[in-house]
Amino acid sequence: MSRRVDDFDVVAFDADDTLWESEDHFQAAEARFAELVEPYTPRGIDVLDALHAVERLDIASQGYGVKAFTLSMVRAAISMTNAEVPTAVIGQIVEIGASMLVAPVHLLDHVPEVLDRVGRETRLALVTKGDLVHQTRKVTTSGLEHHFVDVEIVLEKDPSTYERVLQRLGVSADRFCMIGNSVKSDVLPVLAIGGHAVHIPYHLTWELEIVDDHDDDVTELGSIADVPAWLGLD
Repeated sequence: MSRRVDDFDVVAFDADDTLWESEDHFQAAEARFAELVEPYTPRGIDVLDALHAVERLDIASQGYGVKAFTLSMVRAAISMTNAEVPTAVIGQIVEIGASMLVAPVHLLDHVPEVLDRVGRETRLALVTKGDLVHQTRKVTTSGLEHHFVDVEIVLEKDPSTYERVLQRLGVSADRFCMIGNSVKSDVLPVLAIGGHAVHIPYHLTWELEIVDDHDDDVTELGSIADVPAWLGLD
């Protein structure tokens, strides 16, 4: 069901894979990780499954982002090879992460014009999770920062986090709309506190963001280009 922009005091956007490419870089890094580590891994081990298992365990202590991912790759490589992975390979894995941290930001199609159009009618916020330094770099180098009245870089996207964000923004949940590519992080926790959310699927989804089953009625658009029309602006 479409809404009107007047229904909201704040429209918030996710960043990674909503405004710019992200998961593409992680999956390319995973493919390179597998190439590097598989020659030293015992037969019968699924290298990427093992890496994802380590990532799940590490989230509680390391959070999200490239730095956490790089440390998980190092830990996984050592663990699945019984510490037989060469030091040179560990160095290459670290270099993968270092390269990701300085990779240029590639905006997705239609993003600047959509932010401009919607931002002329209501307050915009950016809510993203991950490493503070890296996410800040991406925001400031994207050329999009001026569209947002507030930029929130959070450790997790759960109902309590969104409640704190809304409190800082001075907006009630029923007047807030979150737009993003992750049902798990951008939609379900916002609906849980009485807010509104829109899912815009990306062609890649991180393994740990996949939601297999839920009971919520999720609004989904084919592209961020559809947001203005959904808000009654076209």
